[in-house]
Amino acid sequence: MITNMSSVREDAAAMGKTMTVFLGWVAAISLLVGGIGVMNIMLVSVTERTREIGVRMATGARRRDILLQFIIEALSVSAIGGAIGVILGLGAAALASWAGLSVGYSFGPVLLAFACAFATGLIFGFLPARKASRLLPAVALSSE
Repeated sequence: MITNMSSVREDAAAMGKTMTVFLGWVAAISLLVGGIGVMNIMLVSVTERTREIGVRMATGARRRDILLQFIIEALSVSAIGGAIGVILGLGAAALASWAGLSVGYSFGPVLLAFACAFATGLIFGFLPARKASRLLPAVALSSE
């Protein structure tokens, strides 16, 4: 079989596109799993702190205050996860560079990673925050 450089280049480009799509799907699934993890952490937090929420509401905290508290907590968890991910990614890139591979550093992907972490915390933290803000003070105080 005779191959020319043009067909080799086309095959390499097709393989690169396939890998890009595959890694995109892996990233999307990982982001979904991470979001579900954030939601579960926040739901457990709401459940364990029901009395605290009731006390805050009984002493004048508005629904908006409770909602913001839990959204900020979800964003904090996501930001910490995003920072750890960026640090590990930069560490992996440094290892690859040390091993002799050509590695390019760019601010765009780092910013995108933080934006995805922020969006994940906001989206997956909203439902538990809304649940916390809709608790009735009397019901929350009587729970245990």
